[in-house]
Amino acid sequence: MLEATHTERTVLVVDDEANITSALKRTLRRDGYNILTANSGAEGLNLLTVHEVGVIISDQRMPQMTGVEFLRKVKALYPKTFRIVLSGYTELESVTSAINEGAIYKFLTKPWDDELLRKNIREAFEFYEMELENQRLSKELQHSHNELVRLNQDLERQVKQKTGEIVHNINMLKITQEIFEHLPVAIIGIDEHDMIAASNRYADQLLLSQPGGCLLGLQANECLPETLLRALQQASSVNAAEFNGGVVHLENDNVMHMWVNPMGGFSQSKGTIIVLSPFKGS
Repeated sequence: MLEATHTERTVLVVDDEANITSALKRTLRRDGYNILTANSGAEGLNLLTVHEVGVIISDQRMPQMTGVEFLRKVKALYPKTFRIVLSGYTELESVTSAINEGAIYKFLTKPWDDELLRKNIREAFEFYEMELENQRLSKELQHSHNELVRLNQDLERQVKQKTGEIVHNINMLKITQEIFEHLPVAIIGIDEHDMIAASNRYADQLLLSQPGGCLLGLQANECLPETLLRALQQASSVNAAEFNGGVVHLENDNVMHMWVNPMGGFSQSKGTIIVLSPFKGS
């Protein structure tokens, strides 16, 4: 997060008369400002290139460059500064257009009232620092926005990647399911609650008398033939990791080889896998 910037309050006083700049320095020094002085607009512009100035007080009537000309240049180069002209009533007309276009923040007359001058300088700094704080907050908001955009882009990329992985896995499952359904052996999965959790087409056709029926969801002891249940019980009683039940005689003269394996080798499932393949006698 961006931190607030605290800068020293710096005033630039521009006047071609040294006694005026000295008097202004004495007036403003009690408020703790860092006070810079210049004897011309050109010198003032040079100081602005190396100092961060918040408020500028300039005389209007100066040789080579008037106060208005100087402050117009300042506005173009340093628009956030607060610019004050200090001059006589007779010169108000010459600075009116600059006031209207925003090149000048305040017009104060000579001779000035010390307290009024100090009050205007304080207010100018308050506005200047408010502008700086708004700028800081805008940068912080932009930074947060950019960070949010980056996070959203990362999230979109991750979602796209995960979606691609899911689609790939679904396609692989479909292929696996198709292979499972067309295997030339009967495969039955029985869960820990004795319910048939998986069966392929061959198993359904082999063990169900009703055409088009499905073993999935049925209780094993209610739908499997007695010979198969006894062989399964025998496999359980010997507590073997893999049981070859040999030859099992089913109804309709179907003679099958039987293999029994516990579930859980490649998944979190618990139960039993039965594989039946046609017996081919020698």
